[in-house]
Amino acid sequence: MNSLLFIAFIAMIIGLFVTFGLSFFDMATDILKKRAKKEQALNERIKALTSKKKKKGLKKLIDETKHVLQMTNKENLFMLIVMLSLVFMTIGFFIAITLGNMFLVPVLAIGFSLLPFWYVQFTVTKWKKGLNSELETALSVITTSYLRSESIITAIEENVNYINPPVQNVFHAFLTQTKLINANTKMALEGLKPKIESSVFHEWVDALIDCQEDKNLKSTLTPIVSKLSDMRMVSAELDYLLYEPIKEFDTMAILLVGNIPLMYMLNKDWYHTLMFTGIGKFVLAVCGIVIFVSLAAVVKLSKPVEYKR
Repeated sequence: MNSLLFIAFIAMIIGLFVTFGLSFFDMATDILKKRAKKEQALNERIKALTSKKKKKGLKKLIDETKHVLQMTNKENLFMLIVMLSLVFMTIGFFIAITLGNMFLVPVLAIGFSLLPFWYVQFTVTKWKKGLNSELETALSVITTSYLRSESIITAIEENVNYINPPVQNVFHAFLTQTKLINANTKMALEGLKPKIESSVFHEWVDALIDCQEDKNLKSTLTPIVSKLSDMRMVSAELDYLLYEPIKEFDTMAILLVGNIPLMYMLNKDWYHTLMFTGIGKFVLAVCGIVIFVSLAAVVKLSKPVEYKR
């Protein structure tokens, strides 16, 4: 009965949107734009810039998701992720109401709504590994050419066609700027840093800027590039350890959820107590909280190895 009422409520909401010609996507976009455009007071902006307090909770998760999408040049997908989050939240509501467990309503609604954000953060690991691999190749060949020619523009021109995206796009933009917009090489090199988030790449660019003043410093470039090779080898050695939490989580989650139908087959009285009594419903809600908290911890632990200066 509760599930039918919930379906009727959802149908009524959709009907109102259709009747008045409204769009879920446009409404969510307008809300986020207004939130983004809202100006902070001067003292709040100063506090935000000078405070060392780290962001926590949902705001941190959303900001990290936006950052991941910016790194992968997919900022336009953020609204799609928000809409998926709302859809998953509705599914969580529906499942909890169908089970007749009010304790599970907030657990499944919040947990399901965070799944798209966790998925984005989890998939960035593979993208980051590919970026580091391409950076290693690109910086290696460009550095070798630079040591010979002592001209960074010539070195990039000689090798840019052998580099793959997204690193190739960055160096193409560098050549365009130095040839057609501004011949200031230092300024163009400084503009490379925000385009790729990698501490090793930033260190390499800083060393190149120093080389424009003193060519004798070019010997410092090769050790910097070798750090990417070290990262690749360490990452390969730790791959098993990085994915171990995922395997353990999958095993425990399957065992935990799988025990419910197993309990129905072994002892229907226990199953009835778990599914239809107040204490049993509360236990299910606690289990749901444990699963989602563990999933958040797994996503956090499975990040790729990064070199920090």
